[in-house]
Amino acid sequence: MLQIDKKRKGDTMTNRNEIMETGWNLDNSYASLPKSFFTSFNPTPVRSPKLIILNELLAISLGLNAKELKSENGVAVLAGNLIPEGASPLAQAYAGHQFGHFTMLGDGRAVLLGEQINNLGERVDIQLKGSGRTPYSRGGDGRAALGPMLREYIISEAMHGLGIPTTRSLAVVTTGESVIRETNLPGGILTRVAASHLRVGTFQFVAKWGTAQELQSLADYTIERHYPGIDSFEDRYLSLLHEVIKRQAALIAKWQLVGFIHGVMNTDNMAISGETIDYGPCAFMDDYDPATVFSSIDRQSRYAYGNQPQIAGWNLARFAETLLPLLHHDQEEAVKIAQAAISDYMELYHSNWLVGMRAKLGIFNEEKEDESLIEDLLSMMQKHHSDYTNTFVALTSETMEDTALFGTPEFAQWHELWQARLNRQQESKVSSHQLMQSSNPALIPRNHRVEAALEAAVQQGDFSVMERLLAVLSNPYANTPEQVEFATPPAPSTRPYQTFCGT
Repeated sequence: MLQIDKKRKGDTMTNRNEIMETGWNLDNSYASLPKSFFTSFNPTPVRSPKLIILNELLAISLGLNAKELKSENGVAVLAGNLIPEGASPLAQAYAGHQFGHFTMLGDGRAVLLGEQINNLGERVDIQLKGSGRTPYSRGGDGRAALGPMLREYIISEAMHGLGIPTTRSLAVVTTGESVIRETNLPGGILTRVAASHLRVGTFQFVAKWGTAQELQSLADYTIERHYPGIDSFEDRYLSLLHEVIKRQAALIAKWQLVGFIHGVMNTDNMAISGETIDYGPCAFMDDYDPATVFSSIDRQSRYAYGNQPQIAGWNLARFAETLLPLLHHDQEEAVKIAQAAISDYMELYHSNWLVGMRAKLGIFNEEKEDESLIEDLLSMMQKHHSDYTNTFVALTSETMEDTALFGTPEFAQWHELWQARLNRQQESKVSSHQLMQSSNPALIPRNHRVEAALEAAVQQGDFSVMERLLAVLSNPYANTPEQVEFATPPAPSTRPYQTFCGT
């Protein structure tokens, strides 16, 4: 059953049985937290919503009926025009360090409908992004253009295919209204699915403007929601810090291993759950270069590819600062405890990265010289402007064509050392090849392919290009003939590729 917002003109009551068949099973545990953490707020209705894309497999996993979601009433929910029973729409308050500068923030163009509970009892957030102004909009219109919403859909689902923890995209609808940016653009709303929308910035907000009791309630809620295994620990808040550090260390290593660049690693864009969240000016690296930056707003290269591990550590230090009152009653002792925990991060990250890089080269065990072998390869790749993804694919398939890298004496020497390294382990060459194949994606969401899909969708109303791209990205390790054309790097250009936040 859907509850109609009485203030909305033009909405009509719907058939109860039809709505029940959609499968919404919503709760909102976040609404039980102190009222200062959020503002209850309904999405702003839109003129004429139209479904652009629905993630049917995700819908089914959530216990939803994909057919009913495509109906007029289903689309109305995805657009924010109708509110399902059990939902308690709200906009979350949070703060954050944006490019190193602390500020008050919040859901300025998003509304959390609630938490869908599937047939297995699993709970995930259902959020509408681009659903109108909220008390945290700070002068913005609260809307989103269709292009950036489709971009998040593509990239987040590609990350899921790559096996990287991420928020998911359930649907994108057009609003029938324009948003004004540099020009008039068609409006869009994304339905985002997340383990939760708890951020480092959520804790920063409460630590700055809340009470000690409110901070404890947020930490307790986080433990119950994401880390129930530590609930009975005597040092549960220190354990919370350790668990968040471990998840972020693993996550950032996975980013680095596939050449993903988030683009805006502000503390409000770091999820406590360990998922990748908030896809704005993100992109994937073509030629290997640690200095790669795509975001138009990252003028100081703060969030360059090679800086991401250190920035994550900086963000985690900010998270640790928020927990100080819960770590020890003595401030000085609390700082020592937090510093000791944070000091583990880089070692954890590096260990995850090294394991991943060994796998990309078919190495099962550990030798002291492995890191030098890896770094030498990366150094050669940077020197010769080698494509990051395709270099590892070529090593996997042993189809090393005569490129600028593969034809050099230094690579030949490296290749000999690598083969000797593989021969020293017990596992067979077949096993090494299988390990490499499962660790090196045959393709990534190439930036020029993403742009082509968005251009066709937004400017021509042709969504087939995006659908085909999503199909090949759903299993990037398959290395099928259908994927070959999507693995081709972009043609050389004198203009560097640049991404934009789309806000």
